[in-house]
Amino acid sequence: MNLSKTMMLTLAIIGFLLLLLLIGKINLSIQFHKQVNELFDSSKNISSKTFHKQQLENLPEPVQRYFNHVLKDGEPYISFVSMTHNGQFKTGLNKNWINIKGEQYATTEKPGFIWKGTTSIFIARDMYIANKGRLIVSLFSLYNVVDANGEQYNQGELLRWLAESVLYPTNLLPSEKLKWIAIDAQTAKLTFDYNELSLFFNITFNASGEITQLETKRYMDEKNLETWVIKLANYKAMNNVVVPTNFEVLWRLPKGDFSYAKFNLQKISYHQPKIAN
Repeated sequence: MNLSKTMMLTLAIIGFLLLLLLIGKINLSIQFHKQVNELFDSSKNISSKTFHKQQLENLPEPVQRYFNHVLKDGEPYISFVSMTHNGQFKTGLNKNWINIKGEQYATTEKPGFIWKGTTSIFIARDMYIANKGRLIVSLFSLYNVVDANGEQYNQGELLRWLAESVLYPTNLLPSEKLKWIAIDAQTAKLTFDYNELSLFFNITFNASGEITQLETKRYMDEKNLETWVIKLANYKAMNNVVVPTNFEVLWRLPKGDFSYAKFNLQKISYHQPKIAN
């Protein structure tokens, strides 16, 4: 085979592979849009309900500090959330850090969220939709190397949604499902009962009322419940609500702490049940 034919064959192969990648990217985008629409369609607008400081009576003192710090009196309850972030992620405890960009949507009236994390190699979709947790990891947008669901994922993804309520804090106000229990001047226990799941977080507050750490038990695999910790920092006022913008997520294991996600919030918006352009 002469040189020109070799080059033509090489270019044809490269072109075919690029076409496959493009088709995979378009298909994944269509799936993601469909899942976001399903999420938003499943919930309701509750922004006619507003926060008032009288709701804080009888709550533990650090919890009262928190809500007085992050919410203004008369703030509408947040129904729908859209956000983006960047940061770093590990696919395993002993793996190297890789850069990641994230896009996420959440609902509050009916618990739910979907997150898409994009790296140079894979795209991950983490979700809790229609009371079911699921994790999908697609290699180069083409092939699902992970598609996991089941009771452990129902628990884990609902825990993630509850923890991320610090980004939509009216969702943390007491309700029939959500209770606060006093521990001491810096900590309180949050409990949440939903869809036959009973979840909790032990939550640490600083002197300003900011939540600095959430700790609970989450399935690390199909059998083992381990200590799961989220550290929060760098609170900022965004859309009239004060939220953390730096997150570190780790497993606290007998042999030590293993951090696997470090995210920096870039944008967040409320009350708009639609996918970002």
